[in-house]
Amino acid sequence: MHTSQDLRRTEAVRLDAVSKTYGRGDSQVAALRGLSVSFADGTFTAVMGPSGSGKSTFLHCAAGLVQPTSGTVTVGGTDLAGLDDTRLTKLRRDRIGFIFQSFNLLPALTVMQNITLPLQLAGQRPDKSLIRTVVQRVGLAERLGHLPSELSGGQQQRVAIARALVTRPAVVFADEPTGALDTRTAASVLALLRESVDTARQTLVMVTHDPVAASHADRVVFLADGTFAGELHRPTADAVAARMTRLGAWEDDAHRQSTPQHSGGRN
Repeated sequence: MHTSQDLRRTEAVRLDAVSKTYGRGDSQVAALRGLSVSFADGTFTAVMGPSGSGKSTFLHCAAGLVQPTSGTVTVGGTDLAGLDDTRLTKLRRDRIGFIFQSFNLLPALTVMQNITLPLQLAGQRPDKSLIRTVVQRVGLAERLGHLPSELSGGQQQRVAIARALVTRPAVVFADEPTGALDTRTAASVLALLRESVDTARQTLVMVTHDPVAASHADRVVFLADGTFAGELHRPTADAVAARMTRLGAWEDDAHRQSTPQHSGGRN
């Protein structure tokens, strides 16, 4: 699963035999089934798969937002299962950035206040130069005094992206970060994410459905039916699209062969 370059790096995030089930009895759904995958420090990985493949559940487990039913998740060598709520919250605050697909902005705060809120909560002094760079790259320089209700969906997504980057987290998890953006803004945001990996040595794990977005990554990991289904290194948009086409057919076969409790209900 690793290239020789990856083996020389330390692991930023690792999942070992992670499973996550929801419900009980006949209504039980397996979102992840024994997933093992790791992400090297200072790399950019896209995670892709058909609808229902477990992408969002994987992302939430990896970021410590959801506890797996079984298996282990380590971030920077720390086993998340060994942390109480206070220490887990501190680790997420200090080491993890998360770009939510649903934005999760506070409606009473301005754009600038939403962006800098994680810094205030952590007691950190804002890096004005970094904030200015991030704000300009996501196209928010003219909207800093606006409230979220005064922004379009795409603009709110840009606020969420800026908020995740200004704390300089070791690992950034992104759930469809360009899904609500126009092509030009998406390209600028992807360039900013790429730069955060190349210059700040951050680790970026991005769930996406877009082969073009995935082509900005060093590696694409494919999920299907809650399991690891392959990977591509140095991906191109065409190669990713071709693999996704084959993966959809593979997952259809897997669903037909699986038991009822292993099907449905995953993102």
